[in-house]
Amino acid sequence: MISSRKRFLRVAVGSVLISLLIGAIVILILGKNPFSAYYNLLQGCGLAPKAKYGGGRSMFTDLSSYIDFWTPMIFAALSCAVAMKAGLFNIGISGQMLTAGFIATVTIGYSSLPGVIAKPLVILIGCAAGMAVGALIGFLKYRFNINEVVSSIMINYIAEYIISFFIQTNFIDPVSRQSVNIHDSARLTFHQIVLGGYKYDLPIGFLLAIIATIVVKFIFDKTVLGYELKAVGANRTAAKYAGIRVGRSIVLSMAISGALAGIAGVTYYLGYFASIQPKVLISTGYDAIAVCLLGNSEPVGIFIASFLIEIIAKGATYMSSQAGLESEIASVITGLILLASACNVFFMGILEKREQERAEKAKGINGPGSGGANAPDTEGSPDTEDRRGGAKA
Repeated sequence: MISSRKRFLRVAVGSVLISLLIGAIVILILGKNPFSAYYNLLQGCGLAPKAKYGGGRSMFTDLSSYIDFWTPMIFAALSCAVAMKAGLFNIGISGQMLTAGFIATVTIGYSSLPGVIAKPLVILIGCAAGMAVGALIGFLKYRFNINEVVSSIMINYIAEYIISFFIQTNFIDPVSRQSVNIHDSARLTFHQIVLGGYKYDLPIGFLLAIIATIVVKFIFDKTVLGYELKAVGANRTAAKYAGIRVGRSIVLSMAISGALAGIAGVTYYLGYFASIQPKVLISTGYDAIAVCLLGNSEPVGIFIASFLIEIIAKGATYMSSQAGLESEIASVITGLILLASACNVFFMGILEKREQERAEKAKGINGPGSGGANAPDTEGSPDTEDRRGGAKA
């Protein structure tokens, strides 16, 4: 029989292809060439060459910018996966990103610390801030049985408006109407670094994202903590009787999830960007759910799925300018992938049922009593009739 991972891979690839096909049909209906539009997506991310470039720019300039844009999504989707493994749903990732980004901005971003000190502190503070918010959501779930979806959504709004108030009263840039840009020494991206005559954005966070992917996979596959989180996610009652401290696992899983969301926040607000826009909760936390589902909540799958989803998001602007399409068409394609990903469990169930039926047929043909030369003569025995569905008189 096909393993569950191979079965999921088939369904996931099929989901993406179907989504891209439907997107192509929509583009055709709008009177545009879908092949050119999809090629423009790749060009916008530096995965295909453009016809021409501005001064100091190349295909690798766009690629480095894409990697910088991709990095927060890896952390956000890993955050979602950690919570899902424990049977929880962290829909507050965007709020945790915003909280971590704001606290790191006002404590380190505006300081005069040298980069060798400021950059590690930004990561640590972002991680701690996100962990605190995540742990609070987990504690409310464990102590008062408050649904984590409700509490995380409410905390999203609380964070959004409180942070907006402080930005507009203390840190607003009168020209851009965003927070004042942080110092370059605190930024987690080496912005517009000139190498070989070309400019590049070199994100520190991308190396951390690779390390985080490996560490999360190791925790889930090789450690007692990972086993306990998965056991709690599978069946809390059974986990409790097995001696696992369910409450501790719930709080811990949300704390780890929040920590990853916090790092996503600092790589976004103090990496790809250098400021915070008030009263705006970014969609990265919600798109991370699609990435997590598409990657089957597995770290390696998430790494690959986030690469695909962010191609669509990052390349949308260039596709819009070149193909004459609204950039929102990228959101349509992403939404289709999310819808198809949500149906993965249904399709996997169908495939599993079909494989079981085939296995039972093969067993009936080749198994004992099938009439083979060396098969024992068990015809008419009560056990054989029971196995074949016959009833004893």
